[in-house]
Amino acid sequence: MEKIKIIKEPDNLKPYIILYKPKNLPSAPLTKDDKNNALYEAIKIYPQIMSVKGRKEIEYGLLHRLDTATEGLMIIALNQKCYDDLLILQMNDKIQKSYSAECNIINNNAQLLNGFPQLNIDLNNNKFLIESYFRNYGIKNREVRPVTQNSSNLIIKKISKNKIYSTQIEILKKDEKTAYTRCTITNGYRHQVRCHLAWCGLPVKNDMIYNNSCVSEKNKTLDWNLKFRADKICFEYPEGDLNSYVL
Repeated sequence: MEKIKIIKEPDNLKPYIILYKPKNLPSAPLTKDDKNNALYEAIKIYPQIMSVKGRKEIEYGLLHRLDTATEGLMIIALNQKCYDDLLILQMNDKIQKSYSAECNIINNNAQLLNGFPQLNIDLNNNKFLIESYFRNYGIKNREVRPVTQNSSNLIIKKISKNKIYSTQIEILKKDEKTAYTRCTITNGYRHQVRCHLAWCGLPVKNDMIYNNSCVSEKNKTLDWNLKFRADKICFEYPEGDLNSYVL
C-alpha cells in the first residue's frame, strides 16, 4: 500500500506538518497499539508528535481526519501551543478545506438511499450551498444522514450535534452522466461532503456508502477507488500569514 508523503515540513515558526494520506489507509489509530494508519507513519518520522495532548489521547497532534477511502491532505501539530492555536482556528471555522470529486448525476430522488430528506436543487446552477444538521444512521451508525428544520420531530431528536454544517459545491464541468465538482467546508462532520453530494443528486463515483449504484458491491472489495480527494487546505498561522497547500 502507498505510504504517506510529507507536503510541508515543520520549522520553528510553523511547527506543524501537512501530509498526503493515500486511499484506503486509515487516518488515525482505533486503539493505542494500532499502527496501520497515517498518524503512526508520521510519528515514525516526527516522534515529537506524541508529546501533544489532543482531543483523543491516541490522536496526539492530529487536527482532523479523512475517511479511510479518501486520499488527501491532513494537518498534524508537533507541539502543544501549535496544536491549541490550530484547534481554535478550526473551531472558529478559520481552516478552509477543499475537495475534488467525480460524481454520478442522479435526476430522480427515488434513486437516493433511504433516510434522506426532500431537497430541491437545480443542477443547472453551477454553484450552490448545502446546509444541514446530521444524525448517525444505519447498522452500528456507520453512515450519516442530513437533518433539516423541516424534518420530523422524531428525526430532529436524533441530531448528533446541534450545529449546522455547510458545504459549498461548485460544478466545474459536466455531461449527461458525470459532474466534476469542487467542494469547500470550514468545519466538518463525519462523511459530510460525500453525504451532501449524494443528497443533492451527485453521489461520488465508487462510493460504496452513499452511491446507491455501488452499495450492493460494498462487500466485494476492501480497497475502494473512491473518486474523491482532499486536495487543498488554507489557514492563517501565525495570525496574518496565509498558508495554502494544494495537491
